[in-house]
Amino acid sequence: MNPLVFVALVAGVGVGAGLAGALFGLGGGLFLVPALTLLFHVDIKFAIGASIVSVIATSSGAAAAYIRDRLTNVRIGMVLEIATTTGALSGAFLTGLLAPRWLFIVFGLLLLSSIVPMVLRRGIELVEPGQPDALATRLGLGGTYFDAASGHEVPYTARRVTAGAAMMYVAGLVSGLLGIGSGIFKVLAMDVLMRLPLKVSTATSNFMIGVTAAASAGVYFSRGEVNPLVAAPVALGVLTGSWIGTRLMVRLRTRTLRLLFFPVLAFIGITMIARGLGR
Repeated sequence: MNPLVFVALVAGVGVGAGLAGALFGLGGGLFLVPALTLLFHVDIKFAIGASIVSVIATSSGAAAAYIRDRLTNVRIGMVLEIATTTGALSGAFLTGLLAPRWLFIVFGLLLLSSIVPMVLRRGIELVEPGQPDALATRLGLGGTYFDAASGHEVPYTARRVTAGAAMMYVAGLVSGLLGIGSGIFKVLAMDVLMRLPLKVSTATSNFMIGVTAAASAGVYFSRGEVNPLVAAPVALGVLTGSWIGTRLMVRLRTRTLRLLFFPVLAFIGITMIARGLGR
């Protein structure tokens, strides 16, 4: 393939991954790695290296805009990042002890089952602030944001912080065990368990995945697994896609965003099960 055509096509894939990452709080690696390896026959190591770079690009592009729009709750993100990092370290230690195929199947089923509570909440546009638990009050895990779609200032406060932290530990465990992004679990933990607004969950997840990716990027660079011919157009495409995604997300209604989230959740869940079954 002509190098210029290759760069253009890879950048196009990056735009799609960046758009999905900004809208749904995902790193994009679940889309990028299969696309690069299956469509462009990129070596898996270089595909993962480019994916790590893309996660940092997504977070850099989207998180800055979301912080400016007061959608990202940095305090909640940093508190939950402790549980995610602990889970990632646990996953790294357990990698050689557990069979990955069964983990793919279990976590795929977990993702598919999580569609049910999201479907039940599909008609909820703005989350009513509820009674925070003692831990959320002590740590000040709440805030407000202006919802451009409804034109209202939306107050919120975290609930069931312990349950959310436990899900974040699972998110880190998945990332450490299977080498995949855990943004989808982060969004679910904040949206379903902690009852944070979906837009806040997505924005905070974007902030968190960048912190996680930055910690591992140095390892890939030191091993020479970041190929500039692949990583550079991917990063440029992802930055463009995340720029578009941030502007779309603040204008979309929450119910629309949730409906768009369902097929992404189903796709990732089915993909994980298929990988577990060796397909």
